[in-house]
Amino acid sequence: MLYHLFDYLDDSGALPAARLMSYITFRSGAALILSLFIATVFGRRIIDRLQLMQVGEIVRDLGLEGQMKKTGTPTMGGVIIIIATLIPLLLFGNLTSVYMLLMIISVMWLGTLGFLDDYLKIKRHNKDGMSGKFKIVGQVGLGLIVGLTMYLSPDIVIRENIETVDVVNQETVITYTPENVKAAQTTIPFVKSNNFDYAWLTGWMGHGAVTAGWIVFILVAIFAVTATSNGANLTDGLDGLCTGTSAIICVALAIMAYLGGNIIYSSYLNIMYIPGSEELVVFMAAFIGALVGFLWYNAFPAQVFMGDTGSLTIGGIVAVFALLTRKELLLPLLCAIYFVEDLSVMIQVIWFKITKQRYGEGRRVFKMTPLHHHFQKPAGTIQALIQAPHNAIPESKIVVRFWIVGIFLAVITFVTLKIR
Repeated sequence: MLYHLFDYLDDSGALPAARLMSYITFRSGAALILSLFIATVFGRRIIDRLQLMQVGEIVRDLGLEGQMKKTGTPTMGGVIIIIATLIPLLLFGNLTSVYMLLMIISVMWLGTLGFLDDYLKIKRHNKDGMSGKFKIVGQVGLGLIVGLTMYLSPDIVIRENIETVDVVNQETVITYTPENVKAAQTTIPFVKSNNFDYAWLTGWMGHGAVTAGWIVFILVAIFAVTATSNGANLTDGLDGLCTGTSAIICVALAIMAYLGGNIIYSSYLNIMYIPGSEELVVFMAAFIGALVGFLWYNAFPAQVFMGDTGSLTIGGIVAVFALLTRKELLLPLLCAIYFVEDLSVMIQVIWFKITKQRYGEGRRVFKMTPLHHHFQKPAGTIQALIQAPHNAIPESKIVVRFWIVGIFLAVITFVTLKIR
């Protein structure tokens, strides 16, 4: 709202300082500060309200140190993240941008899905919330919306970077196509020409290759949203783990969006230029502020849990943001913590079923899943193929170590843009 008001004042000349609102850096900084303020100041009031409503976490006794002390801690704190993100966007965001609108829809879509799941858990007084099938349908639906919008919207375009060699000066020169291109292209790591067109996979289809390439992209979008959202949901098992890890991922994505939305920086790094995507930096700045503000209360020992309201939303936002900036193929590296948590559960379940069918008794690979719980169990307490570490690691230390791994992964992700 403020963005559009100041834009009008700037055009009319009524307020010379209104030009400030046209700068991405100014609006991003303002959005981050406001979201951080809302999450920390008003977050306390929301937590108190949740306590009065007796919206407490239901904890299963898994034999983990300090676990049962968390019973009754307010949950559904993800509403703090959602509110602290949306209000700055309504003030400082360009609401005519298709990129901004898609991100806001993603927040509302998965926020509603997670809220319903948390509500059913509280209503039934157990951990059985919404059926997993309904969650998947919701996540697939969002992936479909994002994929189709990117295919059909004339405002979502790219300019492909072209590398040429100046024979006279013996220098590599990066230029861009003179016109915007509608293409299902993305960024891949460790490759000299790091643009990949999904239509290459369907080249054998002749005239229908481009359309088929977009269909492949839409399928990738569905998978990315579903996997990343579920991964974030599983990562939310220790105080501050999902919040801190996600903040690190989002900082990396925000920097990539800024670089990809600026033709000068894009040329320097020899990456795809995406006109209009710079508006995503404003969104991510608000989201990072909301996450850091929420971490104030979610850090060990947590005063509030985000619940599925927060975790499903966070994972979905990360996936959609990566899709819009054409960085979805970097997610397995950048969000490796999410996906390792996902894989740990899948491996545990599959191995348990196989061994139960073969030996009549299910066996485990990890002492406990998701993976972060594996480190909380001392060796010998549960029969599993992997017993290391032998001593239980305190919860706060596990969280900080995961954050360190997240920072390392973010750095490596950036390095892939130059190592080709």
